[in-house]
Amino acid sequence: MTQLTSLKKIYSGKVRDLYEIDDQRMLMVASDRLSAFDVILDDPIPGKGQILTAISNFWFDTLKDVVPNHLTGDQVEDVVAAAELSLVAGRAVVAKRLKPVMIEAVVRGYLAGSGWKEYQKSGTVCGIALPAGLQESSKLPEPIFTPSTKAAVGDHDENITFAQCEAIVGAELAAKVRDTAIMLYQTAAAFAAKRGIIICDTKFEFGLDADGTLVLMDEALTPDSSRFWPADSYAEGTTPPSFDKQFVRDWLEASGWNKAPPAPAVPLDVREKTAAKYREALERLTAQ
Repeated sequence: MTQLTSLKKIYSGKVRDLYEIDDQRMLMVASDRLSAFDVILDDPIPGKGQILTAISNFWFDTLKDVVPNHLTGDQVEDVVAAAELSLVAGRAVVAKRLKPVMIEAVVRGYLAGSGWKEYQKSGTVCGIALPAGLQESSKLPEPIFTPSTKAAVGDHDENITFAQCEAIVGAELAAKVRDTAIMLYQTAAAFAAKRGIIICDTKFEFGLDADGTLVLMDEALTPDSSRFWPADSYAEGTTPPSFDKQFVRDWLEASGWNKAPPAPAVPLDVREKTAAKYREALERLTAQ
């Protein structure tokens, strides 16, 4: 967790710490914390904050013509005291202060995770009927919008129907969020496919600026908010390996942990292998 003294901390989330700059801007710092099953682990993932920031910034730039994002263009070194710059190097951005849209905008392009479990029982995902005969990891006929609640730290996000989404944010904004999220997913998925990565699903967060414009915020298409699969390992009917925290999640599942806090200590080698997966995603996506 970052502890800057040159700026006032206003929030600590599962991964990010927010500091007040003025009434228009804030400093967003990505920590090395990892949240799994909505529990923050005590053991950080080495270098994760810098990798997440680099991936998000890459996507914000790539997708800026689809939807505006929260970056102001201001430099971190202009708002953080020189003595504290080393604490946030590569892991902070200056972001607009926005009114959050109080839902998580989840888009699924493939059948995996909780969606696959629900489909096996009812032939639906978040209440959306899907064709019969799909397998685990099947590509869906078209991407689907499956919103969830935006839970407080320590609570679980809950899948909701689109009607419930409309009830929370209003019908007009719900439609705008849905259409924008699907467009972002389709644009990003097409780009990632050229780099050998399948984006199975992802979660976006949006805010509204003073003019009511919808703005992409928080993070974008990182291994924390998305399920990335290497295209060369993909096979329908299997669980493809992924470039995300699934490695830690699998270890936690195998440990017998009941998914209630506190989480067990995660061995360093598991955390380092997870960090390597994150780095590989960055290198593939940005071709660096």
